[in-house]
Amino acid sequence: VIFVESGGGLVQPGGSLRLSCSASGFPFPNYAMAWYRQFQGQERTFIAGITSTGENTAYHASVKGRFTISRDNSKNIVWLEMNALKPNDTAAYYCNAVPTHTFPSWGQGTQVAVSS
Repeated sequence: VIFVESGGGLVQPGGSLRLSCSASGFPFPNYAMAWYRQFQGQERTFIAGITSTGENTAYHASVKGRFTISRDNSKNIVWLEMNALKPNDTAAYYCNAVPTHTFPSWGQGTQVAVSS
């Protein structure tokens, strides 16, 4: 199982970024997927999830209304559209299956820094 996250970078407060995650090594269309983030010195936490078909999504309260998760099962990709970014969104972002089915392997993540 391999996850490759990309799209992070430095952005000003209020700005936007779109993260991408390319997944391989498992039947991607069968899995609900999620984005997680890890603040420096803390554990990885769930922030957004999407069902296998993409029909339903769920968000952590801290990102609800600002972030949107989506997927393309034909390309094995899951995205995270992030708007109205805040300095406390600064973290490393990762994708994996949803918490009940997380694979033990993680990608390298993509770093997001929100600062003026």
